[in-house]
Amino acid sequence: MSAALAPLARAPEQGCIPTTLPARTITVAAGDGIGPEITAAVLRVLAAADPMLSFHEVTVGLKAYQQGEASGLGSEALEAVTGHGVFLKGPITTPQGGGYKSVNVTLRKLLGLYANVRPSVAYVPFVQALHPGMDVVVVRENEEDTYAGIEHRQTDEVYQCLKLITRPGCERICRYAFEYARAHGRRKVTCMTKSNIMKLTDGLFQQVFEKTARDYPEIVAEHMIIDIGTARMAARPEEFDVVVTPNLYGDILSDVAAEVSGSIGLAGSANIGRDCAMFEAVHGSAPDIAGRDVANPSGLLLAAVMMLNHLGRHAPATLVQNAWSRTLEDGIHTGDIFRPGISKRRVGTQAFAEAVIERLGLQPQHLPAAQPARRVPMPCFEEATVQAAQPSKELVGVDVFLHWDEAGRDPAVLGRRLQWSQAGGLRLDLITNRGVKVYPGGCPQTLRSDHWRCRFSAGGPAVAARDVPALLSQLAEAGLDVVKTENLYVFDGQPGYSQAQGA
Repeated sequence: MSAALAPLARAPEQGCIPTTLPARTITVAAGDGIGPEITAAVLRVLAAADPMLSFHEVTVGLKAYQQGEASGLGSEALEAVTGHGVFLKGPITTPQGGGYKSVNVTLRKLLGLYANVRPSVAYVPFVQALHPGMDVVVVRENEEDTYAGIEHRQTDEVYQCLKLITRPGCERICRYAFEYARAHGRRKVTCMTKSNIMKLTDGLFQQVFEKTARDYPEIVAEHMIIDIGTARMAARPEEFDVVVTPNLYGDILSDVAAEVSGSIGLAGSANIGRDCAMFEAVHGSAPDIAGRDVANPSGLLLAAVMMLNHLGRHAPATLVQNAWSRTLEDGIHTGDIFRPGISKRRVGTQAFAEAVIERLGLQPQHLPAAQPARRVPMPCFEEATVQAAQPSKELVGVDVFLHWDEAGRDPAVLGRRLQWSQAGGLRLDLITNRGVKVYPGGCPQTLRSDHWRCRFSAGGPAVAARDVPALLSQLAEAGLDVVKTENLYVFDGQPGYSQAQGA
């Protein structure tokens, strides 16, 4: 009989299920698709490893949508989560079509869950992976960036999504990443942005990261542009330890990391805030395999381990993590990771959970044994955002965005028409189309949409606040369709706006 299939013998100290922990209730939502199956499996494991846990089940996702909740949250869900302070959530399905909001995005923002923590670990040789030694944690800002969800249709052809980056948001997530690294004995934190292109928004994120790094001299800090950083994550992940990014990049990067570590089905994640926390699998609801008892519950189970550690219930967290690792070592695998020659038995969702329960108290023989984890200290948001002095702020112009589709979209025609529009010190400076300068000068090869940015500036003393509405009134009287304006400010002598491409 192979060692992997030997009888499961526990040492007395290994088989002890902790019963001295205080009782604790967690909010649970099964979700949609495979959610009910994997949630049921995970709750069985949690009940066996931590008998003092109880579960308050709520409705989120498709069923809540069908009951008329456009947010996807049942009436008691939010109250339960805030009351218990912790939420274990199965994957959910967001219906297609206007009016429906992502439950994940809604919860993250409502509850202030600003840090999304996604570990990616290789479990070679028991799970096939491109990079056997991979062990990376992506810490993703969870509330801002393009995920603010502020979008507009402004013309027949042009749609806009606002990218919002705030200094407090950057400070919280960068400090959390360093605190996470310190608490877990990690050696390096890498910041990834696109600050070479988005010099103000991503530039702010990079600046805050570099300033925060000075408070953690024992940790190596580096910055990398996100495109090459993602390529290296796929090719050489051993170069990374903890990675911190704005929201959109972190969403993509963490999926790349999970996939090259073996399977996105094994990835769990934590959403951490000051008062609440939510834990979930990285993968989606997989409705195509729902109800077939074939889904791998590992992603949600590892998220539950993160939840137990977050609650300070380190003994059951260690029991579950080690039992799960031993189950992998013993070759008991769900179909998504089953591999002839390595796997010994293909099992379904519930049988996998039962195998984990049978191994509670056992140590892995090849994979690293779990160690009690430290809870990451919450950065003090109020202290982190104090600034020595408020910058001076001076209005120097305005960008006026027009919907204009006349004269063959000839920018010279529009330019001549706008030269007569002026208020106070404001005069037309230039016109861009999709960010590229088209007047005065420009290239005839530049593609032009029906959406024009017309920059008016003073070219001298500061603009009076009343000059902007006076200019807009002139444009309206001239029959021009103003769809948006952005005031141009200088902060401490530095422009708070981007220059036109090609200017």
